[in-house]
Amino acid sequence: MSNRILFLLVFCGLVASASAQSNFNRFNFTAGGGAGIGRGDVASFVGESYQGVVGGGINLNRWFGVDAEYMYYNLSFRPSVMNNQGLADASGHLQSVSLDGIVTPPYHLGKWGTYGIFGVGFYDRSVSRPNYPLATGAPCQPAWIWFNIYCFNGAVTTPGQVLGSYSKVAGGYNFGGGITRRLDHFHNAKLFAEFRYHKAYQSDVQTIVWPITVGVRW
Repeated sequence: MSNRILFLLVFCGLVASASAQSNFNRFNFTAGGGAGIGRGDVASFVGESYQGVVGGGINLNRWFGVDAEYMYYNLSFRPSVMNNQGLADASGHLQSVSLDGIVTPPYHLGKWGTYGIFGVGFYDRSVSRPNYPLATGAPCQPAWIWFNIYCFNGAVTTPGQVLGSYSKVAGGYNFGGGITRRLDHFHNAKLFAEFRYHKAYQSDVQTIVWPITVGVRW
């Protein structure tokens, strides 16, 4: 008799555990946008900007999931940089594709929750302006480093260089976290506010941005 009771208790425990595991969302999706804060050269050449992100992935359990994300980060040059550094009509952007892990503690304060996120990916920093040939000996400007212009002792030394379009891809990483608020009338959807740190290791200069994103997770 005692063995039957023990068996029933174990069986009920397994059923309850399986049922709890089946209640979490198997898939996750993200869409949002917001402000971008530049650091290093991004702060000097661009300043604050805007960005957007979309992503989707799978939840392995209640605590941990993975997703693939795409981010677009605008790199519009400051007017003072364009006017003073020979970059009239210049523009730029940063695009990234990353694979991220998402840690979501299954503890909530009413409708509010938290999560952490971290990952690695590839970052493509692209800039462009109408082609402008540079004379040998022309004084170099700080922002020209994004255009692959070679200088020595503050001057252009390699003949035939042109300010134009240039793109550089590099690996990098990101980490951050956010808070969520459950939406009652939308199944499993949550509003989120997130802060993230992104760093890409381009061979000329590292690209560092701090996106602050508001959006929806579901």
